[in-house]
Amino acid sequence: MSRPASPHDSDEGTPRGFRIHRELPLGRHPILAAFPGLDRLDAARRLVPKPGPRAELFRSTYIELVPQDMWMYVSPFELPKGVRREWRPIVSPGADCIVIGEAHLRSSSALMLFLDIYHELCHVVQRQGGADLWPPGVSYVRRWTEVEAYRFVVNEAKKLGVSNAYLAEYLRVEWISEAEHRELVVELGLSER
Repeated sequence: MSRPASPHDSDEGTPRGFRIHRELPLGRHPILAAFPGLDRLDAARRLVPKPGPRAELFRSTYIELVPQDMWMYVSPFELPKGVRREWRPIVSPGADCIVIGEAHLRSSSALMLFLDIYHELCHVVQRQGGADLWPPGVSYVRRWTEVEAYRFVVNEAKKLGVSNAYLAEYLRVEWISEAEHRELVVELGLSER
């Protein structure tokens, strides 16, 4: 899952070539229909260095645009055990799918969408490698999968000149406490100390 939306009045901080099909209709689509050229960005090569597996990742991953007021998450193959009761994810057996809230795609800044989609692609790669994205009883900020995905996008953002202050705010999500947020900021090297 990802952070709150913000107005998309600027594409500042996003890599050249990052595009968003903001008028995409609701429903399931290939990921490149929503983010044309996403597979050709330097971040894609850093995420999956080998061309064959990288092409397969972008060929076989979908997005599902939903009307719900939400950000993004990787759709589980089946309902995970121990997830928050209020979370009712779309389940996608056997298909890698990233669920995106309509308002997020249509209104969030390009930078936020860039960070979010690569964060979720990290999770797709992790799951393809056998990782459990929702281990029961493990704090969100202590899941190695979350830390690794956030570290990837923080490093990508730093290459683009994004400030630590922006990135620390990016890590602020409503499902973690202030103490957990601080823990994540420190773990990712974004604190001022």
